[in-house]
Amino acid sequence: MNLELNNKNALVCGSTQGIGKATALALAEEGVNVTLIARNEDKLKTVLTELPSHRNHSYIVADFSNPEDLKTKVSNYVETHHGFHILINNTGGPAGGPVFSADLGEFQNAFTQHLKCNHILAQTLVPFMKSEKYGRIINVISTSVKQPLDGLGVSNTIRGAVANWSKTLANELGQFGITVNNVLPGATSTERLSQIIKNKASKTGQTEDAAALAMQNAVPAKRFAKPEETAHAITFLASERASYINGINLPVDGGRTKSL
Repeated sequence: MNLELNNKNALVCGSTQGIGKATALALAEEGVNVTLIARNEDKLKTVLTELPSHRNHSYIVADFSNPEDLKTKVSNYVETHHGFHILINNTGGPAGGPVFSADLGEFQNAFTQHLKCNHILAQTLVPFMKSEKYGRIINVISTSVKQPLDGLGVSNTIRGAVANWSKTLANELGQFGITVNNVLPGATSTERLSQIIKNKASKTGQTEDAAALAMQNAVPAKRFAKPEETAHAITFLASERASYINGINLPVDGGRTKSL
């Protein structure tokens, strides 16, 4: 299928590892000019070398714990380089733990890194999308927006806020040829999943292998996702072929989520 993405410009957040990196690679393979954004410049440079060399790829160094700095750097980039047709909002999840024992600062930090930074990026990039009559905002969040996950209290709370922000934005921007959708990864083989497995093993007294197997057995597919599998779903939603898909939550979880 021709996804008609050739020479579109995409800003991919959290693109030095996991789903973000896989998405940057998948978009680049479809002919997209990819701008990576993350806080570690050495890692950004490494990923940049892995992208197809015949495209106009670049990177921005920014820390999502500092939203004003993020706004300045992305705004300056847009003014001196080009705008973006595609925005992939993707930031590492908050630390695990029960919601009742969470410190207020944990909520504030997660709200800043996820919702506030998503909003800043949308406000910065949407004017160009409107002028092009083409825009795709895709938020990588979690299946917890449909079914809260045990032991991820802060994440469940903030992910739900992002999902509702996204749906509201989809309603407002649809008239301009801009779609806003959420992709909800399930258990995916990333560094974050490794940490979740370690935490489960520590709390239950299981080995890490036993904890991982129990998580896999909770998935009808009986395995964890590869980051590339989620990236493929994101790439489709970013394309012209998904122009009438707007305001949805798309689980990519092997069937684990029990709600519709």
